[in-house]
Amino acid sequence: MATSAEKLYVLGMDIGGTNSVFGVVDQRGNVLATDSVKTQQYTHVEDYVKAISEKVKPLVKKFGGIDSFKGFGIGAPNGNYYSGTIEFAPNLPWKGVIPLAAMFEEAVGIPCALTNDANAAAIGEMTYGVARGMKDFIMITLGTGVGSGIVINGQLVYGHDGFAGELGHVIVRRENGRLCGCGRKGCLEAYCSATGVARTAREFLVARPGPSLLREISAEEITSKDVYEAAVKGDQLAKDIFNYTGTILGEALADFIAFSSPEAIVLFGGLAKSGAYIMKPIQKAIDENVLKIFKGKTKLLVSELKDADAAVLGASALGWEAKSI
Repeated sequence: MATSAEKLYVLGMDIGGTNSVFGVVDQRGNVLATDSVKTQQYTHVEDYVKAISEKVKPLVKKFGGIDSFKGFGIGAPNGNYYSGTIEFAPNLPWKGVIPLAAMFEEAVGIPCALTNDANAAAIGEMTYGVARGMKDFIMITLGTGVGSGIVINGQLVYGHDGFAGELGHVIVRRENGRLCGCGRKGCLEAYCSATGVARTAREFLVARPGPSLLREISAEEITSKDVYEAAVKGDQLAKDIFNYTGTILGEALADFIAFSSPEAIVLFGGLAKSGAYIMKPIQKAIDENVLKIFKGKTKLLVSELKDADAAVLGASALGWEAKSI
């Protein structure tokens, strides 16, 4: 049997509202193999765990079996590092409190640890990305929802219950605020996630007459990618959508800077790759709203890591510390 020194690999998995991506990671942080499933197609968490396990087990066998693996780290929406549970995640199909770490440990046979998906991405960025060497930064994930990982003095902030850092659910619009998946109105996530951009597009198309490439797409099928592609082609409505989104996000980031005075704010996810269309209005709103004592001190950066790799690598870092539940 392998000794602890011979445990050469860990598993890392990022559970997103749309896709769940998992992979095998070695001691040097190389992602050696990956696979994925569609998160939303499994309405019962038991079926989801079974589907993931059936894909994970051949990967484990390929790399020497369970004796070669130290642990299984998972990043998940509303993931609680202390308990290994997912609790009332608005963008996942399973409601209530789900003991996911224990379920995967039983199914796969490898010690499992779990944390919030944005925290996992922050760990990945701090270890392998643009936040290397930083002790104070905020990671903002712009995907199906808006997540955040807050690092202060080199430590992730978990809070007393494991749920600190839900910056996607600060209220940014109180007057006629949009209903968020969490049940509240006016949350940042309802405006600045990929789904929020699509909602803005539908609202703008109704409120603003005139030509737009976005009118060629069924309103219910518009995605943030469609908005980006229209903006690249010079569509003014699409550019206005990005200006609106970036302004709201920048105003919120100015508040976050006042909270922890980070060296940098790192944006991660597909929406962050929209270039100047989103970055210019974000920076402008930060500059116009940040307190004078913080002005010009916080860098606005875009993650250098591949979308899947940052979260998978971050989650895998938990795997090296995982202990049997």
